[in-house]
Amino acid sequence: MSLVEKLMYEVEPAVRVSGGKVTVVGTGQVGMACAFSILTQNIASELALVDVVADKLKGEMMDLQHGLTFLKNVKVSADTDYSVTAGSKICIVTAGARQREGESRLSLVQRNTDIFKGIIPKLVEHSPDTILLIVSNPVDILTYVAWKISGLPKNRVIGSGTNLDSSRFRFLMSQRLNVAPSSCHGWIIGEHGDSSVPVWSGVNIAGVRLRDLDSSIGTSEDPEQWTQLHKQVVESAYEIIRLKGYTSWAIGLSVAALAQAILKNTRSCYAVSTLVQGMQGIDKDVFLSAPCVLGENGVTHVIQQTLSEAEKAQLQKSANTLYEVQQGLTY
Repeated sequence: MSLVEKLMYEVEPAVRVSGGKVTVVGTGQVGMACAFSILTQNIASELALVDVVADKLKGEMMDLQHGLTFLKNVKVSADTDYSVTAGSKICIVTAGARQREGESRLSLVQRNTDIFKGIIPKLVEHSPDTILLIVSNPVDILTYVAWKISGLPKNRVIGSGTNLDSSRFRFLMSQRLNVAPSSCHGWIIGEHGDSSVPVWSGVNIAGVRLRDLDSSIGTSEDPEQWTQLHKQVVESAYEIIRLKGYTSWAIGLSVAALAQAILKNTRSCYAVSTLVQGMQGIDKDVFLSAPCVLGENGVTHVIQQTLSEAEKAQLQKSANTLYEVQQGLTY
């Protein structure tokens, strides 16, 4: 077995789709943050918006169109009819019931599953070769639901997953170390939520593993209590919702980065939700986050991280938690 085969396994490739059209379903705070981030970073050549509230939808479209003079030439359209999405390379789904203060992501699941029944088939009908990028919460279960409803191959159904969690983790690390977040390397995997798994065994700065400097980092015996960083990651969304009512800007930037990796075929690695059955001892049919290589066909490879036994156990527990919820779903 070659080094490449040991490092990552290949996901079945999809049909290549040309063009740079992106659809955003849902023009709430998250959807518009995604749309604005994609527009201002010149990621898409065409942007389509879909929502059930016609007046707000038209207003958001006009507001974006009036700023195009200051951006690259991008076509912006919007409609309540899903025909406006035809030919999309990526369909970003942000629609769904909003998470309430103090509400766990898992409690949202059946409400948003019902909403997905009216969204996913229409997207696939008009863009059969699209890549679905699910952002609505609980994202891991809803990515599974979207995969089941859509009939698309697993590499073309992706959840935004713990990409944002990992970004929060790196930011908090950077604050402690006074190093730029982009120079802090650490991954949060598993569920986007309360049972996420911080991979302390791989956290490093410029290749220097923090565990090599202090083996107690990330454990309950750590005198500096680095475990508080992960606790802050888990609690940060709830705190932002308490303070401003919703999260938007960071997830919008996260989704834009994922869209760029797909449209530009950058083959960059991001922590996104993908089908993990058969990985790290997981025997359940669930979607969880792992470091994935993203390109024009969606997820092309999944990096096989070297996890500690404790991290594996946490990941498997996370998978079991989601699987139990999935069993009670009607989709």
